[in-house]
Amino acid sequence: MIDLHGFGHLLLAGTWVTVKLALVSLSLGLVFGLLGAAAKLSEYKVLRAIATAYTTLIRGIPELLIVFAIYFGGSALVMAVASIFGYDEYIEVNPFMAGVAALSIAFGAYATEVFRMAILSIPQGQWESAQALGMTRSKTFFRIILPQVWRVALPGLGNLFQVLLKDTALVSVVGLQDIIRQATTAISSTKEPFTFYLAAACIYLILTAIATAGTLWMERACTPQARYKG
Repeated sequence: MIDLHGFGHLLLAGTWVTVKLALVSLSLGLVFGLLGAAAKLSEYKVLRAIATAYTTLIRGIPELLIVFAIYFGGSALVMAVASIFGYDEYIEVNPFMAGVAALSIAFGAYATEVFRMAILSIPQGQWESAQALGMTRSKTFFRIILPQVWRVALPGLGNLFQVLLKDTALVSVVGLQDIIRQATTAISSTKEPFTFYLAAACIYLILTAIATAGTLWMERACTPQARYKG
């Protein structure tokens, strides 16, 4: 049993912050991913160019730099706007919001490719059949294509979510009171880094195990034939 010297409540509080950050970033990241995939498959060159630039740029930059860019760049932008109205004090961007923005943008860039390949895997005949029945392209996508896309994309999205869950630790560098930040606080008082970093590692392992179990459950729920195996 790990002796946390009374700092267990801090780690629990940090775990809740980490879970919230991961889930909110996942929700927004899925939206970015769907929009990015739709843009990449669009018939308009401008949309395809924007989506390609987005995925190329974001996937080529470390997530930590994205966190710094949004946190410090956001503060600079807000201060520049505030200075127009005569306010010259330092304005700090909320670390949680900066983390959500950074992680959802990064997740969306990778999810774009997952969704794009999933959409391309759907037979073209389904689009044509729906069009023959008088359905618009958007209605075909949301009623026929998207439900199938989720099933195909789910394994890839599950893997991306596990990466996202661990990447939440990066936001601790800008002051977010997540698992790592709370562990560091405990270490500064107890001088026992191994104990608290080990505890943090165990928490992340539990969270990723839960995420894996949830992904497998959703895969089985989305694949009828898998429900009757074994």
